[in-house]
Amino acid sequence: MKYELVVFDWDGTLLDSAGAIVHAIQAACRDLDLPVPEDARARHVIGLGLADAMRHAVPDLPPESYPVMIERYRFHYLSGDHDLLLFDGVPEMLARLKAAGHILAVATGKSRLGLERALDHSGLRPLFSASRCADECHSKPHPQMLQELMLEFAMPEAATVMIGDTSHDLLMAQNAGVGALAVTYGAHPHDHLLDHAPLACLHNVPELDAWLKKNA
Repeated sequence: MKYELVVFDWDGTLLDSAGAIVHAIQAACRDLDLPVPEDARARHVIGLGLADAMRHAVPDLPPESYPVMIERYRFHYLSGDHDLLLFDGVPEMLARLKAAGHILAVATGKSRLGLERALDHSGLRPLFSASRCADECHSKPHPQMLQELMLEFAMPEAATVMIGDTSHDLLMAQNAGVGALAVTYGAHPHDHLLDHAPLACLHNVPELDAWLKKNA
């Protein structure tokens, strides 16, 4: 087993939620009469902690307005998150990895409350041994989430792989000294992911699962 610890991003990697996040950011801006970011700008911030995401998506927003912006974002996102679906094949892939002896973990820009809600709603909680969130660690691309997960399981960098759909995931992996896999069906475009030299770019969950079967 080359990669004993397999760490997944959540939004855009396991859950098909990128479109809902973009909609929630844009709707929150409309609520507050702020300039509405284009889709590409809103998609770029997916994976960051909420404060960092708002800072990049709405650069003219004064820091004292972050709390109300975040509240409006959460209102719009949570109003429809129960309708979001896992990408096809995700539960089966995770179950196979766990049965094969891999340690599975999550490193996400979601809050702890948001991830706990998502784990329960998706039914995936029993498959993960640990998780780290942006409100308890530095936001991506800081390596703290991966560093803490490796420390928790006494796992070296060479035995750890990070899987995500954004450049923030890939940069976090680089900063932590671990390999990274990019998936192209989430938030960031293929060419943007290739710029960060992942081990591979996979275009759907079956491709990801096949790569992990062969190489992990």
